[in-house]
Amino acid sequence: MIYTAFLIKYAEIGIKGKNRYLFEDALVRQIKYALKKCEGAFMVHKAEGRIYVDVISGYDYDETVAALKTVFGISGICPVVYAEDRGFEQLTKDVLKYLDDVYPDKKKTFKVAARRSRKNYPMDSMTINRELGEVILDAYPEMRVDVHNPDILLNVEVREKIYLYSEIIPGPGGMPVGTNGKAMLLLSGGIDSPVAGYMIAKRGVKIDAVYFHAPPYTSERAKQKVVDLAKLVSRYAGPVYLHVVNFTDIQLYIYEKCPHEELTIIMRRYMMRIAERIAKETECLGLVTGESIGQVASQTMHSLAVTNEVCTLPVYRPLIGFDKQEIVELSEKINTYETSILPYEDCCTIFVAKHPVTKPNLKVICRHEENLAEKIEELVQTAMETKELMIVQE
Repeated sequence: MIYTAFLIKYAEIGIKGKNRYLFEDALVRQIKYALKKCEGAFMVHKAEGRIYVDVISGYDYDETVAALKTVFGISGICPVVYAEDRGFEQLTKDVLKYLDDVYPDKKKTFKVAARRSRKNYPMDSMTINRELGEVILDAYPEMRVDVHNPDILLNVEVREKIYLYSEIIPGPGGMPVGTNGKAMLLLSGGIDSPVAGYMIAKRGVKIDAVYFHAPPYTSERAKQKVVDLAKLVSRYAGPVYLHVVNFTDIQLYIYEKCPHEELTIIMRRYMMRIAERIAKETECLGLVTGESIGQVASQTMHSLAVTNEVCTLPVYRPLIGFDKQEIVELSEKINTYETSILPYEDCCTIFVAKHPVTKPNLKVICRHEENLAEKIEELVQTAMETKELMIVQE
């Protein structure tokens, strides 16, 4: 079956008020961006509260659907066949041909759902439903009508042309990327942070990312792994501006001056400080992390409270109530899992205490951070000045 267009269904955008057009325009832009990588030419346009993707030249159906399934804001993708309006008799032939092409097995129940947007069409919606249903039953006696739960819901939309479709392929849902501001993702080489980036992008947030690199303790392959993860996330979130910060000197200084059981929590506090500086410089409205409560020592309620204390921007944690298995399943769904488990060290796993503190006391942590006063600000400034910026996209 050669489909001539795709009807794009959206969910939440439909309940917006006077600013709904902003979300629709953003969705059109995201669809155009996703289809750039696909074979063929397409025209994306809005018409009467719908978004259509018209096929202009030869295309790969599977590739096109796969690309549309990465666009947040789409709740359903309906492959459409256009039929020219050449009278009702011709329409019945087009409908029967459509059913023959799409459903070789006719032992199914069906329902016709006509929608007459063009009011000068000689038949109303109920009449179209009734007449087409009769034609289908005459042509295929093995088919049966079921108006409540049909196997085939045949939609017939009468506009300038007549649109036929019956399949709705689920989209990713959410909101179009860029309609809810921008945030800075703390991206490690682990399983959680790419999923957090995906989740926050699904709510319409454009994401930049920061990665803390610790050469020579972390290899170039570890850095490349993070770039690869950013590239996988960019399938859904669009181009990711990845800031690579050299964290080695800061880590070594903390290791030298602070109690070892507090290493992780103090390092995380400095990561948050640096990430927030970059976020403010790049006009991000918040930070995003892949933390979930109780997963490791640095993610207990006490630890999160101490980590949060250094931030003035809000910190969003989309995975906060997820079990590890749920996060793994999501990472498999978005195809980041296999990359995340590649065995390259990241800077969070190098200097790890045997018995890290799980209930840190904020006053004690602040007192121990005073040991760093001599040159920590200089090291942070150097890290900011030497950071590398990469624009990552699939």
